[in-house]
Amino acid sequence: MAAQQTERDWVFDTRELVRRPGTMREVSREVTTTEPLGTDVIAIPAGAPVQVDLRLESVVEGILATGEAQATVVGECVRCLDEIVEHLDVPFQELYAYPDRAAHHQQVAGRPGSEKDASADEDEQRTLDGDLMDLEEVVRDAVVTSLPFQPVCRDDCPGLCSECGARLADDPEHEHDVIDPRWSALAAMASPADDDEKRT
Repeated sequence: MAAQQTERDWVFDTRELVRRPGTMREVSREVTTTEPLGTDVIAIPAGAPVQVDLRLESVVEGILATGEAQATVVGECVRCLDEIVEHLDVPFQELYAYPDRAAHHQQVAGRPGSEKDASADEDEQRTLDGDLMDLEEVVRDAVVTSLPFQPVCRDDCPGLCSECGARLADDPEHEHDVIDPRWSALAAMASPADDDEKRT
């Protein structure tokens, strides 16, 4: 029940604005996520708060939603695997069309094509559900596209040692004596002789 209530927090009532072009309303709400918003390497964690500041404007086609989502994202540096915690402030804008207007535009702009094409066009246009506007997918898309593909803890992070996995930022002078693999066989052959010389 609590999860269902949380999911409804993404839904905004536009009753005061519907079919009244030129009217506007501002809304602020804190929403708690029910699942991570982001990518596998960095995201707003499930159960984290997201502050949504929203301006709703009534236009002829529907309701224009313009706003910002603010939250804390948590991830992992792709170089050194350290935890990353950053503040995220993401703008978004989306037009939620009245269902009849959306259907009219599809009919007017309709061109010969398969039902698959028609359904793809329909998916691109968000519509109101009665007087209700569900912002979850819009905010999710805005968050995902704003996050770095390969997050790093800092731009010059040196990462981990490829030989032993040591964190190079902790020891900038860290290095290993690496024998060229082309000479390793000779080094192995020379070892017994060196041992005999040491015994004599």
